[in-house]
Amino acid sequence: MHFLDRAAVIYSDCPSIIFNDITRTWSESRTRCLKLASSITALGITRGDVVSVVAPNIPAMCELHFAVPMAGAVLNTINTRLDANSISNLLRHGNSKLVFVDSQFASLVWEAITLLPPHLRRPMLVLIKDQEYSYSENSFDHDYESMVENGDAAFEWVRPRSEWDPIALNYTSGTTAAPKGVVHSHRSAFLQSVNMLFQCCVPQRPVYLWTVPMFHCNGWSFPWGLAGVGGVNVCLRRIEAPSVYQALEEYGVTHMGGAPVVLNMLSNYTGSTLTAPVHVLTGGAPPPAAVLERAESLGFIVSHGYGLTETGGHVVMCTWKKEWDHLPGSERARLKARQGVGSICTTEVDVVDSNTGESLARDGKTIGEVVLRGGTLMLGYLNDEEGTSRCMKENGWFWTGDMGVMHEDGYLEVKDRSKDVIICGGENISSIEVEAILYSHSAVHEAAVVARPCKYWGETPCAFVSLKEANEKPSEKDIREFCKKRMPLFMVPRLVVFLLELPKTSTGKVQKFLLRDMAKQI
Repeated sequence: MHFLDRAAVIYSDCPSIIFNDITRTWSESRTRCLKLASSITALGITRGDVVSVVAPNIPAMCELHFAVPMAGAVLNTINTRLDANSISNLLRHGNSKLVFVDSQFASLVWEAITLLPPHLRRPMLVLIKDQEYSYSENSFDHDYESMVENGDAAFEWVRPRSEWDPIALNYTSGTTAAPKGVVHSHRSAFLQSVNMLFQCCVPQRPVYLWTVPMFHCNGWSFPWGLAGVGGVNVCLRRIEAPSVYQALEEYGVTHMGGAPVVLNMLSNYTGSTLTAPVHVLTGGAPPPAAVLERAESLGFIVSHGYGLTETGGHVVMCTWKKEWDHLPGSERARLKARQGVGSICTTEVDVVDSNTGESLARDGKTIGEVVLRGGTLMLGYLNDEEGTSRCMKENGWFWTGDMGVMHEDGYLEVKDRSKDVIICGGENISSIEVEAILYSHSAVHEAAVVARPCKYWGETPCAFVSLKEANEKPSEKDIREFCKKRMPLFMVPRLVVFLLELPKTSTGKVQKFLLRDMAKQI
């Protein structure tokens, strides 16, 4: 929270937020956050209460990352792609006392409220109005801008009693199982904010384009970190290629982030290079080398990282070595597709035997479970001691559930989620390796590979593919023949299914559990 106080002194007249016709300075942002925090406390919100937000990447989302903790409350940003039933479950599980709702999602949240148990007192609701999405029903308890306007600019914000006090409650994206409530402390949020600035070499006063949802891992902690360097938050309601490219040019964007699906979208949208280089941090899923190579050819300077909601975002970074600069583009992309080494605030990264916990050989071949230890780890899962104890050990190691290898040079490469490894006739197949080869096909836009039950082999690879909008339309046989030339026969997908678009979470991760269900029905 001190980053905001500091920004108002050093960068007082520098822009903090740009969104459509709105431009605010850091001095104005601090005043608005203080007034909003005072209004939140005036509603009876006290230390440790959960305050939820259902909104896209708009200015209010930036402000609430400060205002809610400044009121002593715990910020809970909710995935806007969830349905009403899921939102209702999260509000109940987190015992949310107050919910800020963007007008685009007003009807959705009201439906979620109606699904709450009758005996449960519903949370207070605050409407964040937007000209693009009108909501005429007078059913909300308060109005966002009125709370800002009527707040106290001299409010003494509520300091945490300890750095271990909770600051955020984030629910996992649910690609593998039911979402879990991840609780982060002021300590882990502070360390991760500094971590991201350091690892991404972010200078003073960068221009950051919001293409990572702020509801995902608190936008990788950049809402807080950007205040530390006086950066500009360029907000976007929707992440679409035309609006992204327009913002890049119009505002002179220097930095942005995005899952590999965003990189893929941008690199396929236009063949023209950027007028100025843009630093992009990618993660959330291992990026195919072909996508990295295409993005860099357009002028994006791509950094690749790895992390989870439980670590607050990226804690492993593919730190680049100068001696790699002279390598061919395809080889550079292959090296950059690896997850990398522990970041400055992550003390240790290892790959271990899932049964014994013993470190495995650093040979780039022996697959084990990825474990992490460091200062950005969560406090634990909300109301789930059993789940917390399964992944967080007494010796400080966090067991991720991801499978990977450690290379001889000490760089980690994630191969798969443990449940995404395909076991075909006793052979382990990394779906990510098969996907990387599929992405190298000139007609493939998206690819995902899952296990399909087989009476003889146990499991066989099943590929789901979406194609680019081009004249080339390969058949299933064409795709399989392409794979046969580039991988061992046992890894070749036995079945190739063409879809218009692969199902994904809001953070760009392919929902493989849905594809596995589809594969079983084929």
